[in-house]
Amino acid sequence: GVVRIALGWAAWKMYLGRPEADPYRCDGIDILGRALLSNQRAAEALPVLEANLALKRRYWSHDEENMRVAQGSVASCLARLGRHDEALSLNRKIHARSVTIYGASHEQVILSGVNMVNTLGHLGLFDEMISLTRDQLLPAARRTLGNDDNITLGAKQNLAEALRFNPKCTRDDLLEAETILLDVVRRRRRVFGPAHPNTSNCEALMSDVRIQLARA
Repeated sequence: GVVRIALGWAAWKMYLGRPEADPYRCDGIDILGRALLSNQRAAEALPVLEANLALKRRYWSHDEENMRVAQGSVASCLARLGRHDEALSLNRKIHARSVTIYGASHEQVILSGVNMVNTLGHLGLFDEMISLTRDQLLPAARRTLGNDDNITLGAKQNLAEALRFNPKCTRDDLLEAETILLDVVRRRRRVFGPAHPNTSNCEALMSDVRIQLARA
C-alpha cells in the first residue's frame, strides 16, 4: 500500500525531467496513478490517470491495448468517485472498441462488458444490464471460459442481481434469479470451496431472493 505509493512518487520524480514521450517518464505516471487508485485514493489518482490517458492519446493512440488499459483505469477511478454517468460513457467506448478489435468472444471483451454491467447497475439501468448479460456476455463467457470460470459465475450472479433489483421484477424473475443462484452456489462450492468469500456472498444473495419470493 504505502510502499507502492512511495515507489510511484519516486518513479515519477526520477523521470519528471525527461521529454514528455520518454517511456520511463510515461511508466512513472502510470505507476503512480495505479498505486493511488489501488490504495483508495481515487480523488488524487484521477488527475494522474487522466494525464496518463492524454499522453497515450497524444503519442500512442495506435497502441490499442495501452489505450484500453489507460481508459479502463480512468473509468474505474470515476466509478469509485461516484461519477457513474462518466464511467459508463467511457466503458461503452471501451467495450465497443474491444468488440471491434478482438471479437465478441474474447476474454478482454467479456471483462469490458462486465465492467459496463457493473456501471449500469450503479445507475439503475437494469433492463440494459439484463439484456447485455443474458444476450451477449454469458453466451461468450460459456464458449470462451467455461461454466465454472469465476468470470462466468460472476456474470451469472450479476444477472440474478439485476433480475432481483429491477423495479419491474416479477415473481417469475425472482424464480429465474433463484435458479441461476442455485447453479452458481453449487459450482462455487465445488470449484472454490464453501468458505470462499464469493461462495458466501452468493449464498447470502440466494437467501435474500428466497425471502423476496416468500413475500411475493
